[in-house]
Amino acid sequence: MTIDTDAFSAQLRAAAVDTKSRRLLVTRFTDTAQEDDLSEPTNCDGHGRIRHFRRGTSAGWPDNPIPIDPASAALGLDGTDSLTAQVFQNAACNWRCWYCFVPFKLLNANESRSSWVTASTLVDWFAQVDPRPPVIDLSGGQPDLVPEWTAWMAAELIDRGLDGEVYLWVDDNLSNDYHWRYLSDNERASIASYRAHGRVGCFKGYDAESFAFNTGAAPELFDRQFELMRRHIDDGTDCYGYVTLTAATEADPTDAMTVFVDRLQQIDEHLPLRVVPLEIAVWGPVAPRVRAAHTQALVHQAQAVAAWNREIASRFASSLRERAINEIPVLGR
Repeated sequence: MTIDTDAFSAQLRAAAVDTKSRRLLVTRFTDTAQEDDLSEPTNCDGHGRIRHFRRGTSAGWPDNPIPIDPASAALGLDGTDSLTAQVFQNAACNWRCWYCFVPFKLLNANESRSSWVTASTLVDWFAQVDPRPPVIDLSGGQPDLVPEWTAWMAAELIDRGLDGEVYLWVDDNLSNDYHWRYLSDNERASIASYRAHGRVGCFKGYDAESFAFNTGAAPELFDRQFELMRRHIDDGTDCYGYVTLTAATEADPTDAMTVFVDRLQQIDEHLPLRVVPLEIAVWGPVAPRVRAAHTQALVHQAQAVAAWNREIASRFASSLRERAINEIPVLGR
């Protein structure tokens, strides 16, 4: 069945945030299938995990420098090929990407697998982590079902004088406009005033067909992802992108990839250089979901990333491609 994204988003938001008390539901990893996949024990009273971002990827895939390079630049860190982040996940997501490493049971705003917490509590927990990572990653789930979360975290870190020490990284599946619909001018200003902040929007496929296959959402919402990315960039947010290239097809992706990169360049000429293709692998919670079409999609992504690499090489000089991703100019940044 196709997800009714707007209706499901409204339902999940109602269940996942209490704006009066400034609380949201955050996933509790203890005794879940996701906990079994973690490389380190959970922290923050079972509500946090450490993620290791690494630049190196598989042969044929571009390096992944986010959020390593923008965080390092913002915090004045020496160049590195890896970075640790403290990850918190909100307990709701409006799509069901088949390759998601989060068990679907943790995406339904279920209070039996999550807790109501404030930004103050999260920062209290974070302050006790030793060693303390330089990055806080607001992940999900879909954090933008509760866009107040980013504003609350930014304000809390600023109040504690941590805004020069902690990079605030926000994941987004580019599915809804809640950032503008529900945040006040003051809340948006609190995010804008947090200088060590970046946002990554994940394009769930390179055309409408692959998008619908990957997310379970209506194919026409593929277009919405570009609109939302444009709005965030127009607001002056330091934006980056991921793209997943899985598609249940054996067709040559070259023409579709050309159109996809064209559409990124309609937002900004250089935006494709801020987008990183993500190789999909089968983590523990993913394995039971895999059927023949998904197996084909895992094979197809190698052909798709080759098409991506050709597009990037043909459109941009090597001198620009070799710049740090945070130094790629986008709309005046």
